[in-house]
Amino acid sequence: MTTAHTPPPADPNATAVPADLQDERLIASPGVGGWAGATWQRVKSGDLGSLPVVVGLVLIWGVFYALNPLFLSSRNLVNLTVQMVPIGTIAIGVVLVLLLGEIDLSVGSMSGLAGAILAVLFVHQGLNVWVAIVAALAAGVVTGLVYGLLFNRFGVPSFVITLAGLLVLLGLQIRTLGKDGTINLPFESGLVQFASQQFLPDVLAYVLAVAVPAVYLLSRLRTNQRRSGAGLSAAPLPALALRAGLLALLLLVAAYVLNRDRGVSYMVVLFIALVVVMDLFIRRTAWGRSVLAIGGNVEAARRAGINVKRVYLTVFMLCSTFAALGGILAAARLASANQSSGGADTNLNAIAAAVIGGTSLFGGRGSAYSALLGIVVIFSISNGLALLSVSSDVRFVVTGAVLLLAVVIDSLSRRSRAAHGRA
Repeated sequence: MTTAHTPPPADPNATAVPADLQDERLIASPGVGGWAGATWQRVKSGDLGSLPVVVGLVLIWGVFYALNPLFLSSRNLVNLTVQMVPIGTIAIGVVLVLLLGEIDLSVGSMSGLAGAILAVLFVHQGLNVWVAIVAALAAGVVTGLVYGLLFNRFGVPSFVITLAGLLVLLGLQIRTLGKDGTINLPFESGLVQFASQQFLPDVLAYVLAVAVPAVYLLSRLRTNQRRSGAGLSAAPLPALALRAGLLALLLLVAAYVLNRDRGVSYMVVLFIALVVVMDLFIRRTAWGRSVLAIGGNVEAARRAGINVKRVYLTVFMLCSTFAALGGILAAARLASANQSSGGADTNLNAIAAAVIGGTSLFGGRGSAYSALLGIVVIFSISNGLALLSVSSDVRFVVTGAVLLLAVVIDSLSRRSRAAHGRA
């Protein structure tokens, strides 16, 4: 006869482990070998992280370089980095919504409306450019607020709310631009110069390429110290040093290649800074952990005391605000706003970038870096096919196939995690 085992009572003097340090694996095999083994076990269990998109990006760049060496030329890479920023900025907001397991189909129309508001206030009304920017961003905040209130109050699916919002915002964009339909921004204005003509000095680009890995290493060492103090596993120092060294090498090579042409755009630096800041908010704040918890299981999050409605509201507001910022940057880069701004494949590319970059459609898994990785993949495909003079219909087919492949990988890895008890 088997007797039930009674767990020992909790130690009232035990120290609670901070949420950002919690991990189910205690130190079992210290050193680089143990760390590598644990990493391999996570990959085998379906916890792939950014591995598929990184491998895919290497393959994409290799194929396009073999077909046309101009693909990896300095001039083409500078153009690629500048072109991807507006939609990449929109994709940051899409990542946040997807982490909740929801969707926003109106981000393209929101970006177009923001560009229209900016152009009308700055050019036609003669207001200061900063006033116009704030007004355009405020439109994004209000739109997200309306979405969040409708979602929380009436329980209308986000798909329906934002689909209706897409049509409303498109109508407002056309109405705002008026009968002309196109407004050109002054090329000599600071906003247009920032988006298309201003680049980091070469030395500063190299300094940032070294500083970023150094900050990353210091941050991980601090995290290691806290994890070790809590009795949890920590990545060994040689592994962290290797990561930081590879990152520094990658950034230095990128800076060198880009500096051979015009260099690193200030707009690109802004985009990367937004990605880093949002990733820190997601991983290191109570709000970010609440977003991940709700995406994983909304009912469990509610019972844990998380203010679910407030989180939904803030995420919808942030998503629309990032869409508005992307529209402002797009208008500044093109020095114009028109009725087609935010249209065409803007929605497709923004949502596809978030998913291809590794954010799960099922919620609860992903990071702000998904927007960066995904948009690089999207624009690499678009840019490479354009260099090969391939028609736009093929580009849409290829992008759709890559998106489907990313969702299939996500579904398979989710099943694998569930089978290994890591869902």
